[in-house]
Amino acid sequence: MTTTFDPSSAIKRHHHITLCVGGAQEDYDFHTKVLGLKSVKKTALYDGDTPILHLYYGNDMGDESTLITCFPMRQSGRVGRKGANQAKILMLSVPESSLPYWRNRLAEHGFDVTEIERLGERRLHFEHPCGIEYELVGTPDDDRAPFEHGPVPKEHAIRGTHGIVVSAYDLDLAAAFAQDGWSAHLGKEDKDYARFEVGTGGTGRIIDYVAEPNAPQAGWTYGEGIVHHTAFQVDDYDVQSSVKWHLEGLGFTDVSERKDRGYFESIYVRTPAGALFEATVSKPQGFLIDEPYESLGKDFQVPPQFEGKRAYLISYLEKLDY
Repeated sequence: MTTTFDPSSAIKRHHHITLCVGGAQEDYDFHTKVLGLKSVKKTALYDGDTPILHLYYGNDMGDESTLITCFPMRQSGRVGRKGANQAKILMLSVPESSLPYWRNRLAEHGFDVTEIERLGERRLHFEHPCGIEYELVGTPDDDRAPFEHGPVPKEHAIRGTHGIVVSAYDLDLAAAFAQDGWSAHLGKEDKDYARFEVGTGGTGRIIDYVAEPNAPQAGWTYGEGIVHHTAFQVDDYDVQSSVKWHLEGLGFTDVSERKDRGYFESIYVRTPAGALFEATVSKPQGFLIDEPYESLGKDFQVPPQFEGKRAYLISYLEKLDY
């Protein structure tokens, strides 16, 4: 354990945001052909004994805070339950001047788009084909490198995650955890919305809570159509361990042990607002740990626990046409 742990600076920014989506091809086409993200990894879920695909999308190298990862659940037949105490909207950052481009692009691909303003930001609201809510937020001065070799021109391309909207039955409990447990500070407020930001704040570091005390209780198991968890980057294993001990000292004794996810290592905590958060340490090799840059994200990578069932796994999981 590090002796210089400072909980106020432990959580840096988003690492990735993970969704339970519908069909694999539907999801792949949406993220790569419509949103113009790069496929940076095709593998399978590391938990459980039933194989489920795990698809990663991001910028050219899959840098932290550019990543969306997806579990295609339609093959399993399991459907998620939406409601209060669950992350509900994925916000992605695009240049402010690109909102008209994106409105036209999404409409041309058959998406219903609504332009709205919230917390002082203009945004385009639409839905993933499986029903998860997305928003493209016009953001100034986002210097994250986008993926340049997809169907979307560089000047309009998605820069990375902007934030996540979490439905909360009790906003006070959510706020207390965000500040005391997750190193976040309160920013803007707008009617039923409260913005918390981690690290240095700004795009890629945002958690927006919305008070929805009359919504039904959400489900938390894997199932199509819901956000599964939001992962946040921490510097190293000492800090990650200190985050765990800090949370346990606040009474969150169900914080998970460190789990090896192949490309990073994670601990998880179920927050009072229901959303599952993760503190993540990237491995130095990142997504190049099991394939070279030249073929990054092209071929299916078998997780270590399924290595003895390679043929079965590949034959069982949904096939992708790419």
